[in-house]
Amino acid sequence: MKFRLKVWRQAGPDATGAFASYEARDIGADMSFLEMIDVVNEGLIEQGQAPIAFDHDCREGICGSCSMMINGCAHGPEKGTATCQLFMRHFTDGQEICVEPWRAKAFPVIKDLVVDRSAFDRIIAAGGFITAPTGGARDANSILVAKTAADNAMDAAACIGCGACVAACPNASASLFAGAKISHLGLLPQGQPERDRRVLAMVEQMDVEGFGACTWHGECHEACPKEISLDTIARMNHDYARAVWRREE
Repeated sequence: MKFRLKVWRQAGPDATGAFASYEARDIGADMSFLEMIDVVNEGLIEQGQAPIAFDHDCREGICGSCSMMINGCAHGPEKGTATCQLFMRHFTDGQEICVEPWRAKAFPVIKDLVVDRSAFDRIIAAGGFITAPTGGARDANSILVAKTAADNAMDAAACIGCGACVAACPNASASLFAGAKISHLGLLPQGQPERDRRVLAMVEQMDVEGFGACTWHGECHEACPKEISLDTIARMNHDYARAVWRREE
């Protein structure tokens, strides 16, 4: 297979970026999208040109670092799929593919397709933790958790923090990410002591970082490779309203 690529190239945060065109040749149908870029980069290096910079780590849909817009879709056209798990058989031979970095004020471009997502780290640091006694492991059943709460917490905890929700949202909102992190801790008994403080701190940090407000377009859920539910945003809004009311008592 072969493809025509339009790739965003930007030498650094302060540089002016532009699209560059490349030919991707001899691409196997079972190659992942990242492996296809690897092949293109090998050719660029052989020609003495700078390879395309992009983030990657696990290549198993776990780390969330393989973030890029592909033909205007976060992570590409396949629903519930991270870029590293997107295979070239999902494209048509000879197709033109446009590849861009996340476009959001809170995710400034570092180089080419690499963006600075440390804003997510600061949101987590603001309150995404629990205080729990240290020491030996406790018996598995010593803290009872309702199955519904456990299931919903696990679903929310599936968030890999890739930023697709922000990239897809017309407001560049991080509400799905923050809602997932707040939900999976707030649903469990271990997360109750900090529940109010957590939601206040994380929502306020989200605003400090420059993310937009959620207006329920739902694009975040559609773009999320883990299909995190919009229910997590509703839980976050509920917890935030309750925490503000309690703080003002």
